[in-house]
Amino acid sequence: MRVDADAHVDETEATWEYLDGADEQFRPITLDPGTATVPNDRRPHRLWLIDGYPRLRRWRDDERTGTVKATRELLDVDARLRHMDELRIDVQVLYPTVFLQGMTGRAEVELALTKSYNRWIAAATEKSKGRLRWVALMPMMSMDDSLEELRWAKDHGACGVLKKGVECGRSASDPYFFPLYEEASRLDMPICIHTGTGNPPAMGPSELSGKLNAISAFTDLAMSSVPDDFPDLRIGWIETGASWVPFLSADLAAKHLKLTFRPFDFKEDLFRDSQFYVACDSTDDLPYILQFGTEDRLMVGTDYTHADQSAELDALDIIERKAANEEIPSEVARKILDDNPRRFYGL
Repeated sequence: MRVDADAHVDETEATWEYLDGADEQFRPITLDPGTATVPNDRRPHRLWLIDGYPRLRRWRDDERTGTVKATRELLDVDARLRHMDELRIDVQVLYPTVFLQGMTGRAEVELALTKSYNRWIAAATEKSKGRLRWVALMPMMSMDDSLEELRWAKDHGACGVLKKGVECGRSASDPYFFPLYEEASRLDMPICIHTGTGNPPAMGPSELSGKLNAISAFTDLAMSSVPDDFPDLRIGWIETGASWVPFLSADLAAKHLKLTFRPFDFKEDLFRDSQFYVACDSTDDLPYILQFGTEDRLMVGTDYTHADQSAELDALDIIERKAANEEIPSEVARKILDDNPRRFYGL
């Protein structure tokens, strides 16, 4: 099996069709100014107006992304599966697009939108017969609602929980999230810390960029009691690459040695002794990163639909070529493409 550990969908008007009753008032509105709205970008852009704040609704170039609207927006699931066949991908794990940034500071709006997204993606992927799996959104400002939504998502095809490194103004190790971690562990659902910003637009720019927001959770969690309190909870870093692993591993060792005023349970062989997983980039120095005990923890994704620096439709093939060129052992390549993501997502 070859598993694409990080693919995406682009939200559409259909994403909001599951809003009903009073929640209809929160329906995002598409604004199309017909001109570029991003500095130094000449492409036209559309916007989602969500809770009074404009959020970018991506304009995609088919040639640049290697995808088409029907596959990006799940308008034609069969076409998406055929494209996966061409790419020799057996399973894709789907992440959202617009929800990679904070949407609102109001709990009732967040609850309505995340519920609608989850029901849309569950319905849209049902006919894929397990080849399209998805990571659920949680209304993080409402923890009781999050636990209820997590149970619903588990029963309807979700294989993970989307988490930002910092959200609700709280770090990933904040006890506020412990009920979510406990229930996710019970349901055998991993926490998927994806690049993105968690704070709502009303709070202004995030204190951390998308990748740093996600990576900040690594040291935070490694120095906390979370790995010991929830020993069965799998936590993954998605679309962050893995080049930071050596630096933060060395930094963690230095903190253990020198920050004697803040003792913590330091694991010499962190990745073998914890349930931390990382989705690498095809450009990462894998022979070096593998020296840090990551053989059973690395995955890889295509970033399907997106066209940023993380996007690489041939990412899985590149891992296989690295094995063919003897850059990495063939057994390691198989783990990155199959064993590790299958274990992480519970496929």
